Amino acid sequence: MKTLLIKNARNIITMDGERNKYPGGSIYIEGQEIKAIGTSIPYQDADKVIDATGKIVYPGLINTHHHLYQTFTRNIPQAQNVELFDWLLTLYDIWRHIRPKDIYLSAMVGLGELLKSGCTTVADHFYVFPDGISGELIDQEIFAARELGVRFFPTRGSMSLGRSQGGLPPDQVVQKEEVILRDTMRVIETYHDRDKFSMLRVGVAPCSPFSVSQDLLRESANLARSYGVRMHTHLAETKDEDDFCREKLGMRPLELMEKTGWIGDDVWYAHGIWFNENEIIKMGSCGCGVAHCPSSNMKMGSGTMQIMKMIKAGVNVGLGVDGSASNDASNMLLELKVMNLLHNHQHGTKALSAEDCLNIATNGSAKVLGWEDAIGSLEVGKAADMFMIDTNRLEFAGALFDDSSLPILTGTPRVDMTIVGGKVVVEDGRLVNVNEESIATQAHVAALNMMERATKFNKK
Repeated sequence: MKTLLIKNARNIITMDGERNKYPGGSIYIEGQEIKAIGTSIPYQDADKVIDATGKIVYPGLINTHHHLYQTFTRNIPQAQNVELFDWLLTLYDIWRHIRPKDIYLSAMVGLGELLKSGCTTVADHFYVFPDGISGELIDQEIFAARELGVRFFPTRGSMSLGRSQGGLPPDQVVQKEEVILRDTMRVIETYHDRDKFSMLRVGVAPCSPFSVSQDLLRESANLARSYGVRMHTHLAETKDEDDFCREKLGMRPLELMEKTGWIGDDVWYAHGIWFNENEIIKMGSCGCGVAHCPSSNMKMGSGTMQIMKMIKAGVNVGLGVDGSASNDASNMLLELKVMNLLHNHQHGTKALSAEDCLNIATNGSAKVLGWEDAIGSLEVGKAADMFMIDTNRLEFAGALFDDSSLPILTGTPRVDMTIVGGKVVVEDGRLVNVNEESIATQAHVAALNMMERATKFNKK
């Protein structure tokens, strides 16, 4: 078991229960586990020693909602300045032409960008399986995550309600329910690792109320609970979704979740903007979680999550970047800054401090994923997941007064080092395990080819 010693840090921001900080502190790690942390630990050597002089150490950020496959549809003019349903209708016609290699490369790009912004655990929601393409597309994301060294929580998404059946997506990107359930079992049985320090856990994730049937929701819930895995879906994201549920189903989105077994402490929703106060209280009482995705919500005018009411009601709230195409970036530090600014504007400047936002992106996100025993803070017995910033960088000059808030309020949203499970995966701001330029070149070509296929098909 390899050991790692990080010593002489300018500060260690633990985000533990007391939010302890250790100026001049050190961390000793065996394998994935933190064995000692503080200013006077009984370890002076290790297999690898990192001198962290001038650097601040933070717990790794945890992304609770993403769509990595969307990385190749960023910055597309026809998908800008539109709301969710129109945005989806535009992009479905491109995503239907995606190929396995596109999935792998888009995951490499998205996960790489996340690692370079201090993110050490990523939950991803993959739900597009085009006709005629291998059903094992989510596997490509898993291969990319392993290569990069990120802690990964892919959720096997699904769409079964095509346009011909009253749903939103075109029939060419939906699957039969028996196919969905069979492949979901395959993914869980092949990849899910329940170990405390697992690098890969799997969830079950029908896409949304407007793209799956009630039968699929029920069967997915039963399947997930039979395997003891967590459940995830989009919910209460837009007024259009709320209207769809009322008009087509005769109920509100959360009522649909209750009816189909999608409520409980093993469930987390993405977005959660359009809940009323009674629904928020209900979610808090049963332990539901919500992935807050501020940049995506702002970009598409979806609304602002009632974060203070949720926290007060005991709802588990974590941070999510959301799909690259509804954010146009995969950067967790940038998302933290946006969250802080948004809620200063929405709830007043004393509602959520930058450190409070950091707590949501670490401890809050860990609780949303049901993984708080291992990740979310820097403590003895937890995983050695962390990032560091070098305070000697020009953008931090004259700003060294609050180490907890520093990378959220100031500087550019990038880190100098990221460590996952005791292994360095970003060093000097660059990915360690892959050639960034090679990945970028391949991704450019693949994205252009996918767009060309879509353009030719749509002209027919």
